[in-house]
Amino acid sequence: MNWFNTLPGSKTVRPGIESYLLHRMPRYFVLATLLPVLAAVLARFFPSGESAADIAASLKLVDIVAFGVIVLNWTLLLTLSIACYILRVMKGPAYVADAYPLEDSEQPQRKA
Repeated sequence: MNWFNTLPGSKTVRPGIESYLLHRMPRYFVLATLLPVLAAVLARFFPSGESAADIAASLKLVDIVAFGVIVLNWTLLLTLSIACYILRVMKGPAYVADAYPLEDSEQPQRKA
């Protein structure tokens, strides 16, 4: 049984920017992760504060903000990836959903 029967006469549309974005999405995920991590690492090399408690507090804040930015970026990129995938599926060929013959009659009778 073939699960993907294309509808005869259906047209496909050329891929647009969604295809370009989907191919680049792994690179965007890596960049969206590495940039906040790089900021957190740089904060450790150039600490700001006079006492050890001030430095520890500022590093903790930088870590929390970096984690929040990473989660935000991943959420945005995942949402964009889902939208691009939906567009790609919609631009593809049409498929027959329920291709089985109706056996009772040409025009089904209405129930009263």
